[in-house]
Amino acid sequence: MRRQLYIMVKEPHPGRVKTRLGRDLGLTRAAWWFRHQTRRLIRTLARDPRWDTVFAVSPDIEGLQSRVWPAGVMRQPQGTGNLGDRMARIFRSAPSGPVVIIGADIPDVTPRLIAKAFAALGDHDAVFGPAPDGGFWLIGLKNTKPAPRDLFKDVRWSSEYALGDTLKTLGHFRVAQIDTLQDIDTIDDLNTTGTV
Repeated sequence: MRRQLYIMVKEPHPGRVKTRLGRDLGLTRAAWWFRHQTRRLIRTLARDPRWDTVFAVSPDIEGLQSRVWPAGVMRQPQGTGNLGDRMARIFRSAPSGPVVIIGADIPDVTPRLIAKAFAALGDHDAVFGPAPDGGFWLIGLKNTKPAPRDLFKDVRWSSEYALGDTLKTLGHFRVAQIDTLQDIDTIDDLNTTGTV
């Protein structure tokens, strides 16, 4: 069973991506940052032979037809709903085997960290890459068939409870955690990571 890495991407239009960052930088500069950050991440991860990479795109039709993202990488629509609905859909539609999902707004992601997450799934049912704000930048499941029925139920997204709430939905799963990384939501996050 091949390892599957899903990168969640949105079309980088001003006002559609990184709106909190856009309050500080301006919507156009925030969208520009996201587009270039995502392209850098894709160059770093998408051609690694240790896993198959899939872009989980939004909005669905525009993302499937987009010329922003490199051709030759499989795409799948995220669909509707909150972040949990969209990630649960990815897990349920993925092939059997280890699946890792990341966002595109984490500058410090490296192939070594993705490999570390997949390695953790060797003897754990799930893996997380925590974020300092109480959320997470990476989630992975050892086997997506079946995905937990209540996965992401009642998670308080965009809060300091997101990781803890998600862990509760996994019940008896053996869970590993890898490195804590900062995702970029605000100008302070950019300053913290040194990417300004």
